[in-house]
Amino acid sequence: MSLFESYDSEVKAALNPEDVYDKVDGFPETVIVTFKKAIVDLVLENFECEPVGTLLSGTVLKIYRFKVDGQDMAIYQTTMGSPMTAALMEEVIAMGGRRFVFFGSCGTLDRNIPAGHLIIPTDAYRDEGTSYHYRPVSYGDFVHIPTAAQTAEVIRRMGLKAIETKVWTTDGLYRETRRNMQNRLEAGCRVVDMECSAIMTVAEYRGIPAWQFLYAEDNLDDIVWDPRTMGKVPRSANELYLKVALEIAKETASNEQK
Repeated sequence: MSLFESYDSEVKAALNPEDVYDKVDGFPETVIVTFKKAIVDLVLENFECEPVGTLLSGTVLKIYRFKVDGQDMAIYQTTMGSPMTAALMEEVIAMGGRRFVFFGSCGTLDRNIPAGHLIIPTDAYRDEGTSYHYRPVSYGDFVHIPTAAQTAEVIRRMGLKAIETKVWTTDGLYRETRRNMQNRLEAGCRVVDMECSAIMTVAEYRGIPAWQFLYAEDNLDDIVWDPRTMGKVPRSANELYLKVALEIAKETASNEQK
């Protein structure tokens, strides 16, 4: 049986998130998810935080609760790649998370996109294995991101510019061949990441809204790979990305309360 035949419509699995994690009293429904410890450190520096839970992914990942303009929020650092990002998201849903804002870096397939530029994924190409356990192959090659327009509006109101584009989500970090890059470009993808399509299929399957934005780091659209700002994003940029995430989170929480 191939990966494309692995989807099972049975909702109850042999192992479920709620089998491992109990619901946490007072767990914030709005959850911000970052891929960088530096972002979590910024929250710890600038807000009064308290641990509200822990996750295990080869190491202990703490979930912190904090308030922004009177609204309860949580933040945690997830890991690179669709399988663990999806699993940790499932566990946080079991704890009580009901709205997720994800943000992280991506590689560009178009050299004209500068490093640091904000990216709003509109659709994500399913070149990873996780999403095929949440939606069958007949669902299509792309996962649509219904929250993209709202994300774009928040960023626009902040006076910032962002590129709206399809993204290529892949498990094969070191198998992003020139031929595959060209195929994805022809399908409308201008950037590549490793989690977007899986995040959206988990969210859709569990009936939990998720918002996503990315920021450009390395560039693959050249004779040789260019790391650009990879590993050396300045603090000011991290502060900006966190500010965007907080604005999106505040708006989603406010809309839910109306």
